[in-house]
Amino acid sequence: MSTAETPKRRGRPPKVKEAPAPTPPPQGEMVVPIPLTELHPFPNHPFKVRDDEAMKETTESVKEYGVLTPAIVRPREEGGYEIVAGHRRKRACELAGLTALPALVRNLDDDTATILMVDSNIQRENILPSERAQAYKMKLEAIKRRGARTDLTSPNNSAKLRSDDEIGAAMGMSGDTVRNYISLTQLVPELQQMVDDKKIAVTPAYQIAALKPEEQALLVETMESEQATPSVSQAQRMKKLSQSGELNEDTMLSIMSAEKKPEVDKIVLTGDTLRKYFPRSYTPRKMEETIIKLLEAWQKKRQRSQER
Repeated sequence: MSTAETPKRRGRPPKVKEAPAPTPPPQGEMVVPIPLTELHPFPNHPFKVRDDEAMKETTESVKEYGVLTPAIVRPREEGGYEIVAGHRRKRACELAGLTALPALVRNLDDDTATILMVDSNIQRENILPSERAQAYKMKLEAIKRRGARTDLTSPNNSAKLRSDDEIGAAMGMSGDTVRNYISLTQLVPELQQMVDDKKIAVTPAYQIAALKPEEQALLVETMESEQATPSVSQAQRMKKLSQSGELNEDTMLSIMSAEKKPEVDKIVLTGDTLRKYFPRSYTPRKMEETIIKLLEAWQKKRQRSQER
């Protein structure tokens, strides 16, 4: 046998290294880009989307950095998605020339979606009284449908808040303020617009909202003829006459044509005006105490300055 090749040594085939198990997909929500053409507004969305200076700033931010906070949407039975939070972001994307909006997709029932929609918008600045009124009303109705206690006759009522008190507590205001805002939804469109335009103050508007629609229409005509808007006391008188069935063209004209008493100089700062300067956890009492302390510190500083 020549020095031919020696037979190759037989052995076990080498082990094949097993591939690692695939990484499971991340749990929870994921941000996904959704085409703008598939996004639809929330039904009866109370907050108007305006092409104002704030929208211009948002659009410039989107152009430079993209959408930093994803929208929240939910699937529609008809196809596409309904925006729960993100109507202004969608508009900014349109103006910035983008074709999709990053969003979190959630399966929400109608009431949960309504509450989330209101809560995600209500803290914004420059919300019109009519928008706030409609938003509070929508949230209140959603809470009621979810079974919140709203009756005042139950012996255990003291242990449970009414729904409007619950909303007020979450917003740092009283339940009465919430109820007053909701009453503005009873105004006819012309008067709602006057309140939004600040032609009628909010406080008398609460009283006017109690008038019947035909009485409100008569008030609009009277205001135009007299070139005047009702004061709080005038609105209260009209409300009282309406309740007794005595409000008519003559009595309304008599009230509106009466010379208004000069109001004592006063400054009214509502909770809504002050809220943006304080943490959400601050109660109205805590806000008042903080304001007094700051004013006292400011006064002492002025006194020291004058003594120099």
